[in-house]
Amino acid sequence: MAEVISGFAISWNRPAVIAGLFEERFARGAFDKHLAQNPDVAALWAHDPSRPLGRVSNGSLSLRSDNIGLYYSLTPNPDAPLGQEALATVGNGTVTEVSVSFTPVVEEWDDSGDIPKRLITEAKLFEISLVLWGAYGSDTSAQISRASSNNEAAQRRIAARREAMRIRGML
Repeated sequence: MAEVISGFAISWNRPAVIAGLFEERFARGAFDKHLAQNPDVAALWAHDPSRPLGRVSNGSLSLRSDNIGLYYSLTPNPDAPLGQEALATVGNGTVTEVSVSFTPVVEEWDDSGDIPKRLITEAKLFEISLVLWGAYGSDTSAQISRASSNNEAAQRRIAARREAMRIRGML
């Protein structure tokens, strides 16, 4: 079965200091409006548009907003050299972070502290990228899940439950 790279592209309300100039956070659901209106986001290797890994419009990338952040699931082409590279480097733990390319639509600034703080409450998302070092660091994630392994584990759990029910005389 296909290998999937998944994790969080953004965790809500987690701060990142951008270029030492200001602190940035995303409010919960900051991308929801844009994704509902224009959901064709791309997945790239290190923000390089000449190195695409997936796209919402072809079904190889899916995005969803939840209580934690913006979750993504990417199925790169395992027959393409770039897909193989992404699967290998995420699989061995070399690449573990994600970055996003966006334009803020609605933002709030607080200049009362030592460093200005920006809260983005609405933004347009253009792409997510697998990167070695992202601005949000370990608040983002990239990991491999193997669909066949997940399916096999689920099948084993179902079989174990059926056997337990058979032993108890429930089947």
